Amino acid sequence: MGADSGPGAPSAVPWRKVLYERQPFPDNYVDRRFLEELRHNVGVRQYRYWPVVREASLVAQQLSCVAVFLTLWWYMYEGQLSPFMLLLAGLMSALLGYALYEALGGSTDGRRTRLADLQSAAIFLAFTFGFSPVLKTLTESVSTDTVYAMSAMMLLAHLVTFPYTQPSPPGSLSLNAALFGSVCLASRLPGALHTFAMLTCALLVFALWPCLLRRLRDRAEWGFPWAAALVSVGGVCGLASQSPGGALLLALALLVLILLCPLLLLWLQRHKNNIHGPWDEAEIREDLSRFLQ
Repeated sequence: MGADSGPGAPSAVPWRKVLYERQPFPDNYVDRRFLEELRHNVGVRQYRYWPVVREASLVAQQLSCVAVFLTLWWYMYEGQLSPFMLLLAGLMSALLGYALYEALGGSTDGRRTRLADLQSAAIFLAFTFGFSPVLKTLTESVSTDTVYAMSAMMLLAHLVTFPYTQPSPPGSLSLNAALFGSVCLASRLPGALHTFAMLTCALLVFALWPCLLRRLRDRAEWGFPWAAALVSVGGVCGLASQSPGGALLLALALLVLILLCPLLLLWLQRHKNNIHGPWDEAEIREDLSRFLQ
């Protein structure tokens, strides 16, 4: 790139930043004002450690939700937890969560009523209970290893596609992946009532809990970290009762997500270098209608 201090650069005629006028300068010539108008990192958002830790806890608690669900499934699979106890615990948790949700503001648009919510819950429970025998035999012709592999892939897809910036309501892809994985796992339980209890638990964990957590983050900022921490501790303790090694790996993963990843983000932000100057950015605008025809 040329400069007015280079050899052969004319100095009698001032350079102008125009394209419609012929000037006695090379095409790549600029004067000293070019670098004077150079700016770095204009409008870059500066992050702080603890707010980033707070947002990272949403990722950690979602991972813990998967661990809690797998722990409950394993208890039912081994016969250590009856479906009646799981349904009773789910009913109590749903009532408590709904009361807390209403106390924090309820529906913001005012169109949903308690009666409509009750009707939706009754319809879901009725359809799930009616189709439980079908779902129980859905994967009978599929090997157990394949079912477990599909469940692991679907739960991983749930974690990857979960809308962490806007968890309420959960994304359709994330929720469908979690429910599909839950159906695969529930089909390996002893009876149809076990399948019904497991799918009801999946709805509470993967669909309703993110809505309540979002409301806590918006309306009760002090309660959001405690709720995320409670779920994380529950996931680690529940997994420790079945697999101490898996609980250790989960605890390490949570510590990395909550404490180390924000530090890495802040360290990388120091090396951010966006430049802004007086040049015109090229915009490619090509009419592709001729190809579509």
